[in-house]
Amino acid sequence: MHTLRALVAAVIFSCGTIALADYPLRNAVECHPRDGLPNFLSKVDAGEEVKVAYLGGSITAAPGWRVQSLEWMQQQYPEASFAGIPAAIGGTGSDLGVYRLERDALQHNPDLLFVEFAVNDGSASPEQIHKAMEGIVRQTWLANPRTDICFVYTLNKSMLPDLQAGKMPRAASAMEELADHYGIPSIHFGVEVARMEAAGELIFQGTKPKTNTEADAEKPLLFSTDGVHPLIETGHPLYVQAIARSWPKLQQVGDEPGDHRLVDPLRTDNWQDAHLVSIRPDMLSGGWEKLPTEHTLSKRFQRNMPDLYQATKPGAKLSFTFTGTAVGVFDIVGPDGGSLSVRLDDAEPSTRNRIDGYCTYHRMSKLNIGTELTPGTHKVEITLTPENLDKHKILFERNRADLEAHPEKYQGETWYVAALMVIGEVE
Repeated sequence: MHTLRALVAAVIFSCGTIALADYPLRNAVECHPRDGLPNFLSKVDAGEEVKVAYLGGSITAAPGWRVQSLEWMQQQYPEASFAGIPAAIGGTGSDLGVYRLERDALQHNPDLLFVEFAVNDGSASPEQIHKAMEGIVRQTWLANPRTDICFVYTLNKSMLPDLQAGKMPRAASAMEELADHYGIPSIHFGVEVARMEAAGELIFQGTKPKTNTEADAEKPLLFSTDGVHPLIETGHPLYVQAIARSWPKLQQVGDEPGDHRLVDPLRTDNWQDAHLVSIRPDMLSGGWEKLPTEHTLSKRFQRNMPDLYQATKPGAKLSFTFTGTAVGVFDIVGPDGGSLSVRLDDAEPSTRNRIDGYCTYHRMSKLNIGTELTPGTHKVEITLTPENLDKHKILFERNRADLEAHPEKYQGETWYVAALMVIGEVE
């Protein structure tokens, strides 16, 4: 079966890149059990200890379906012991997930890995999705071939028309191609949500009731207030119900427990070798500080960023050389973010700001420097510039009131870095 998948993949990719608008959308099916979860189910059926990792974006980072699904599984298998591994970062897609996978999830040796990036990958090309998601699959099974993987697809408001027309949106359709290739089960959380919205049983986006009495009287139920993030009380339980409906199908398929076999890749240029590299002191010059563990940002981001460096002086520089094909920096953007001059090899420097329209707060982010580079040795030099950014102009109009109310938050021109993102090796 896997050999046939490989042959089909070769035919598909020999035809070249498919235009985004022409990418074939898959039929909207709630669950494709494929090869199931044989290793995970064997352990929970036997009442053993299991660990479940949740890799994704803000929908998974919220204490919603991630927490609720773990509770549901514990209820189904009371003799087993469940531990959750939270590995989600809001506002990020599979193109960062593939770099941080080992640090955030695989080092904890999960028995089951849920992967949720269909919303945050919504604007990514199918080719990029394939490279990153295939990297996630291959890294996982190289680390532990007995870890079961399940792709789950969430949705936002813009995806409703496709689902209500019986089709999966483009990102999920691209992920399904990989799921077919590797026999990975998938669950689309949005199929039933889209049906309920079309039937008038659900309001996808609206104003949250102010009181429990108003909420009890609210019919149909409210799914979200922003068109993206389900409400913990009403939206996220629908996602867990999709898992519950799919579970019997997952139980009925799959071989005996054993190692997952890594078939030939769907794309030979997948990001299997993507990883994070720790910052070394010799890479830094011009005035840097390693933030102490008691610093507010260190405490907030400790799980994903165990080491955090801060530059506040113009001219502070991060420089290094690597051999490989892609490079970036895992960093933080925020209200005190500054402007960077980024130089790759002998190219003209580009300017990159570490504050954007959302930045009334600090959040983890990534600074992409180069992808699809010529294999070989490359030099990177990033310098904090003296430019005083017009942060009022950068912020979205709805967020400018925060700057006016709390101008001290926006003082300074700062850069916070946690690690390098590399496909290759740093010298």
